[in-house]
Amino acid sequence: MRSFVLAHCAVTCAVLMSGCRNEPAASTPAAAPTVLVTPVVERDVPIRREWIAQLNGSVNAQIAPKVSGYIVKQNYKEGYYVHAGEMLFEIDPRPFEAALDQARANVAQARANLDNSNLNVARDTPLAKERAIARSQLDNDIRMRDANQAAVDAAVAQQRNAQLNLGWCKVRSAIDGVAGVAAASVGDLIGPSTLLTTVSKLNPIRAYFSISESDYLSVAGRLNPIMLGEGDSQSLDSADAEFIQTDGNPFAGRGRFVLLGREISRTTGTIQVATEFDNPQALLRPGGFGRVRLLIGTRRGALLVPQRAINQLQGQYMLVVVMADNRVEFRYGGCRRARRCRLDRDARRSRR
Repeated sequence: MRSFVLAHCAVTCAVLMSGCRNEPAASTPAAAPTVLVTPVVERDVPIRREWIAQLNGSVNAQIAPKVSGYIVKQNYKEGYYVHAGEMLFEIDPRPFEAALDQARANVAQARANLDNSNLNVARDTPLAKERAIARSQLDNDIRMRDANQAAVDAAVAQQRNAQLNLGWCKVRSAIDGVAGVAAASVGDLIGPSTLLTTVSKLNPIRAYFSISESDYLSVAGRLNPIMLGEGDSQSLDSADAEFIQTDGNPFAGRGRFVLLGREISRTTGTIQVATEFDNPQALLRPGGFGRVRLLIGTRRGALLVPQRAINQLQGQYMLVVVMADNRVEFRYGGCRRARRCRLDRDARRSRR
């Protein structure tokens, strides 16, 4: 027989207080109170958990120069979208142009010395065969030619390095993304250790959060095969991750698992997890906070009652159950988890 529960809190209070009062009986019997009754519903219930998360770009490129010099131009708008290879800053190129000219001159001089050595070797080779000159003179010519060839190679390398330095005067973006506020302005002297700005890839964007070891163990069976490359990649989407923004509204897109930390922190006892969300409109930005809601399982055959049918009395949860013979019984539970188990068990027994 199907179980029913009372859904009116006032009735519960009246029943409890009736045993504490010691008033004389009224001359006329009180009218039977009207109560609301709702059936117990059996249904598969998804179990979700929430964690505080912080957003960050899926790729964050820190833009820094490779050469030292003075900034002469800023070529991008802060906070705007930039493309990979787009010039963001320009460093004064004149010292590097002079260095390149010097390197080219060194290459020309080294090649001239090499040409002279080749002529000496070509001239002295037949003379040495005819013993018109000493063999040692030809050997000296050959060693000089080899040394001049090495000097040419070194000069060419220096010229290539000078060309690279001149090209690095134009500081370019390494990725497509949104460029941040410039940390240096025109006229500043910068070097390789200077951070100029950061470019973040916002589509997709990641939400990083930490979960306890017990929570990790509850989902490890689903995540570990995926992270080890042994599971079906489609099961990443079945995680059904949802991002709740600070205004309480859920983000439109659904997320997927992309990161499970290497270790559990010794200080906090948590492990880092990241979910990734498609963000084509760049609505979500790095540094933002929110909550990640995850589907961690499903409770099969759960017995459901309205929340207002459950009352709390002295730290215990109470449910009023209407039995088959229209008698009313009170069912108590302890903690939330124990309460759920006891109520489910008692309701199942009542149905039988």
